[in-house]
Amino acid sequence: MKILGYSEGYHDAAVTVIENGKILYASHAERYSKKKNDKHLHPNQLQKADKIAFYEKPFWKNTRRLYSRQGWDFRKFSIPYDVSYPHHKTHAAAGYYTAPFNDCNIVVIDAIGEWDTISVWDNLKKIKSWKYPYSLGLLYSAVTKRIGFVPNQDEYITMGMAAYGQPIFEYLLKDLLYTNCHKGIGNWHPLARKEDLASSVQRLYEKELEKIILEWCPKKNLILMGGCALNCVANSFIKDKNIWIMPNPGDAGSSLGAAALCYGKKLQWVDPYLGYKLPRSNPKEIVQELLKNKICGVASEKAEFGPRALGNRSLLADCRDDTIKDKVNKIKHRQKFRPFAPAILSEYADQYFSGPMNEYMQFVAYAKHDYQSVTHIDGTARVQLVKPSCKSVIREVLEEWYDKTGVPMLLNTSLNLRGYPIVNDEKDVALFIKEQSVNVL
Repeated sequence: MKILGYSEGYHDAAVTVIENGKILYASHAERYSKKKNDKHLHPNQLQKADKIAFYEKPFWKNTRRLYSRQGWDFRKFSIPYDVSYPHHKTHAAAGYYTAPFNDCNIVVIDAIGEWDTISVWDNLKKIKSWKYPYSLGLLYSAVTKRIGFVPNQDEYITMGMAAYGQPIFEYLLKDLLYTNCHKGIGNWHPLARKEDLASSVQRLYEKELEKIILEWCPKKNLILMGGCALNCVANSFIKDKNIWIMPNPGDAGSSLGAAALCYGKKLQWVDPYLGYKLPRSNPKEIVQELLKNKICGVASEKAEFGPRALGNRSLLADCRDDTIKDKVNKIKHRQKFRPFAPAILSEYADQYFSGPMNEYMQFVAYAKHDYQSVTHIDGTARVQLVKPSCKSVIREVLEEWYDKTGVPMLLNTSLNLRGYPIVNDEKDVALFIKEQSVNVL
């Protein structure tokens, strides 16, 4: 039986298709429409299916919208669905049905679903929840807006800025957790440094997450889901747990959760390369381009499902070049303070970093090297381990790069411009080359 799960309506629409436990396809709508965080499905995503599952309960959501004075939402969805599931349950299911273990606790944290803003699960049985208006996620988004960034989009920039400030407003921000932060917090503390606000909300989030896990998650295996699970700095403080975070833990990933709940069994999770397919790139040509021009775009095989480029839609650069960070930031029109991530052959990672690391850039580790292009101001890096089992072309690129340079690591960032979706198809590749004069292979 073929099942289609989808998220749509508010932001970051996505589709996942599974058949007999195998994930056939999964992609964000924005990759096709070219609209960042597109809330509507794109026709090219839609496939015939025996059953269609939706990622939340629209009626429940509307009752909360009325309570929060947002009004009733009469929108129609792109396709009719056969079954719908609670928002936080689809988050939890996306993690549970793809995890490498069975018996576990699950923590879901996001801005808000229907009413839940935080929920804790024993496997797929909810044991605790926090309800609107209390919301860590909404407060983090509100501070992101207060700083001057785009809420529900730029929270990761706030996380990066936090390293430049001091958490002097932590306890004052805590008082806002129980307020309605849907529309932001205005010009809260107008004389405060943006860096200190970022540091304060980050510290508050870390402490609240730690408290939840200590009190409600006794099991050794832990799954983190919801958009807040992308906070790799906070994730790194969790100790003595086997942690799984499905690489797309936000609302888009809930399309997978809805399909999985409909299927009702473990899925055959292999990797997050589940989207639009291009021909495989030649790793030797990529390395030659890197040796020549220090920078090379890669658009190879299936696109990643999730917000992070893991080698198939990546902009790679020579991390040995001290000027490369500024060059890449200029290409992507990013703020100069923001760090870049390293992709490294897993067998050499301990020589260059200490701390938690995995294949999906979900933690930060401390650098033991001098390559400033892939090291944040606080000495950390969001490392992508590239294991021998990795099917992406980036594994072969790194092997060839190591053979030529003796360095098993490259700078890896997403192949896109700030504010635009990651490159998806042939037309996107041609446009990127035209606008940036960067070769994409």
